[in-house]
Amino acid sequence: MRAVVTGGAGFLGSHLCERLLESGYDHVVCVDNFLTGNPENIAHLTVRPGFTLQGCDVIHGLEVEGPVDAVLHFASPASPADYLRHPLATLRVGAEGTRHALELATAKGARFVLASTSEAYGDPLVHPQPESYWGHVNPVGPRGCYDEAKRFAEAMVMAYRRQRGTDAGIVRIFNTFGPRMRPGDGRVVPTLIRQALDGAPLTVTGDGSQTRSLCYVDDLVDGVLRMLGADLAGPVNLGNPHEVTMLELAGWIRELTGSRAEIVLVPLPEDDPRRRRPDIALAGAELGWTPAVPVADGLLRTIEWFTERAERPAHLAEVPAPAAPEAGMAVS
Repeated sequence: MRAVVTGGAGFLGSHLCERLLESGYDHVVCVDNFLTGNPENIAHLTVRPGFTLQGCDVIHGLEVEGPVDAVLHFASPASPADYLRHPLATLRVGAEGTRHALELATAKGARFVLASTSEAYGDPLVHPQPESYWGHVNPVGPRGCYDEAKRFAEAMVMAYRRQRGTDAGIVRIFNTFGPRMRPGDGRVVPTLIRQALDGAPLTVTGDGSQTRSLCYVDDLVDGVLRMLGADLAGPVNLGNPHEVTMLELAGWIRELTGSRAEIVLVPLPEDDPRRRRPDIALAGAELGWTPAVPVADGLLRTIEWFTERAERPAHLAEVPAPAAPEAGMAVS
């Protein structure tokens, strides 16, 4: 069994590469151009038999020699800080990158899984969000480059499935956290953990009443692998329905880290969703999947990882990236 993971050096992609090797795949091809991916995430995999790193930008094409059984398309800037900094690359990887990954899967007769996002629902008017909800998205707002790139990618997956017979499926990933998140990537969990460990004020946007539903990375990857092994088209929501306000999350992280820093409110970003919680009934019925790791346990594991990383000697803090093309690919 041989799998290709685009965006494989990112947060989710690296965990996925690791789990594929552990779950019986003989060969995993990790594709990344390190726009936001981190070579440190896969350094431990490069010495393992069956792991190959292919530095390329899927915007410009994707060629893999030999048989391929699975293509998992996780390439895209995923945090607001990243896609606001790289809006054109985000749009192009959602369009051209998705097409190239689908062409590879179609040519090889491989199962294809698209990593879509809860951002497809925008700032939802339906709560919790079922897959049948079409969303409430501002296509011309600052977040539109990411939201619409993923919505277009979903449409392309379904077009390939209908017209070309591609064995393709879609997962909509809700907020996921865990080890290997970049401390400065702008997402709420790593931002609050980094601030708490540094003794800095914990910043919460708006009035802190907006909610997110947080899923630990191990659970999320398990759901993706179940989707990979199914013949389901989707989309299928993957996320933890445990919903918390941002003020509650900040207080939780402050308590778990032992921080005494204050919590301060900062302006809410434009088009930031007010509520977010997945309806995961379909994942339970079709995939037999439900998250197993309590949010508090996941936060503790993540805090431990950030603490260990901060204590590493300086010469071990970074692993240089292999040479790769410039624009356009990272990880969801």
